[in-house]
Amino acid sequence: MTETAAPPEYLDVVIVGAGLSGIGAAYRLQTECRAKTYAILEARDTLGGTWDLFRYPGVRSDSDMFTLGYPFKPWLESESLADGPSILRYITETATEYGIDRHIRYRTKVLAADWDSQAARWTLTLEHRDAAGAIETWTLTCGFLYSCAGYYDYERPYAPEFPGISAFSGTVVHPQFWPEDLDYRGKRVVVIGSGATAVTLVPALAEQAELVTMLQRTPTWISAVPGRDKLADKIRALLPARLAYRAIRTKNILFTIGFYQYCRRRPESARKFLTGLTTRILKDDKLVAEHFTPSYNPWDQRLCAVPDADFFKAMKKGKAEVVTDHIDAFVPEGIRLKSGQVLEADVVVTATGLRLRAFGGISPSVDGARVDLSEQFVWQGTMITGVPNFAVCIGYTNASWTLRADLTSRLVCKVLDHMDRKGYAAVVPEPRGKLDERPLLDLASGYIQRSIGEFPRQGDRQPWRVRQNYLLDSAATLRTNLGKTLSATPRSAVREPVPVS
Repeated sequence: MTETAAPPEYLDVVIVGAGLSGIGAAYRLQTECRAKTYAILEARDTLGGTWDLFRYPGVRSDSDMFTLGYPFKPWLESESLADGPSILRYITETATEYGIDRHIRYRTKVLAADWDSQAARWTLTLEHRDAAGAIETWTLTCGFLYSCAGYYDYERPYAPEFPGISAFSGTVVHPQFWPEDLDYRGKRVVVIGSGATAVTLVPALAEQAELVTMLQRTPTWISAVPGRDKLADKIRALLPARLAYRAIRTKNILFTIGFYQYCRRRPESARKFLTGLTTRILKDDKLVAEHFTPSYNPWDQRLCAVPDADFFKAMKKGKAEVVTDHIDAFVPEGIRLKSGQVLEADVVVTATGLRLRAFGGISPSVDGARVDLSEQFVWQGTMITGVPNFAVCIGYTNASWTLRADLTSRLVCKVLDHMDRKGYAAVVPEPRGKLDERPLLDLASGYIQRSIGEFPRQGDRQPWRVRQNYLLDSAATLRTNLGKTLSATPRSAVREPVPVS
């Protein structure tokens, strides 16, 4: 008798990534598509994604938690801009409360994903690492693949080569891999960079360091915001928790969209407004002009928010400073600048930015042929041309990530329900007529410009535009006519997969 090996496990949906987006996607899937079987594949040892990976001092959100939080689970803590541990605790509580944690398969990495058109299913090649570090590889099949792994490379940060860095006698660290035992008490620290990570690190390090210097090539727009939302506190005192959360969330969405539109439509006015705020805090026109007045307009790049002006307060106390210059070379005692100045340092933190990685590194193939994502278009900010039954989670660049992520997950559920009602085995978006391509992420930030060519494009019209406007998206996304732009394969045209022998 010939023994036949059991076929690979089959699931209706596989979610990749157990971070903020993946947990939210699982909630939507199990509440709006209750009959679907699913699993979350997480390459790391625990859930939380970004909020577990980044453990540098002061790590926090740069979006308010009333919009970064899930719409179905109120944010009940006092701080509006929360620290990393608080956000991780919130994600963990959500996963436990709704039984999502039971669907997570840790230390499981997707090595390959191939769509079989005849069987209308994905075959995923997976690598699993057990607690002892032993690795095994196997396959899993699914009907729909949903990548919620974001677009950052968790394994490789952006790390430019600095001349003479080997000559430096101190310690060099990158925020993405912060050493737990790093002692910077009473030491001189230089933070290279001026983005969200840098402006978060500076005040946190300044609490114990002798002096923290933020070294930037060019200024970044930095704005002080309240760490605690006093109006939100009043609303929560008057209304039940869920109703209050909804009201605060609506208020913050409207404010964020309004301020973004103000910056884009009246850039000169926005420049004066932001520089005026900073000048009132620092009370030094020259300092603001030299170090806090960028050449680009507000929201050409993401705006950095500092809660309760902690970054500026550290400067006023003499615990922090900003230097705008270019690096010439590292020297044993620190960093020599193009101007000739030497910044003495015991510790250098290279907050030089993140490296983008399309959809957690998944490179989908169709019938064995790899799909070049850079030649494809994104439909409704969710699915990709040329790749059936595949969705990606892309958040906003000008607002809370979760606002767009939750809409995407709800749209995925709408697509799955549409397929069931129509008897479709597969759907794939197809444009009618030629699309004029545009970058998927329309920001001038260096970390985006370095890698955006590897990502699919957006088009010049709906539903191929990735709008940065939650009000428009929330009104239109779930009302879209799926039959107009999704090409379908009926179940009757699909053969049943043959068991592996």
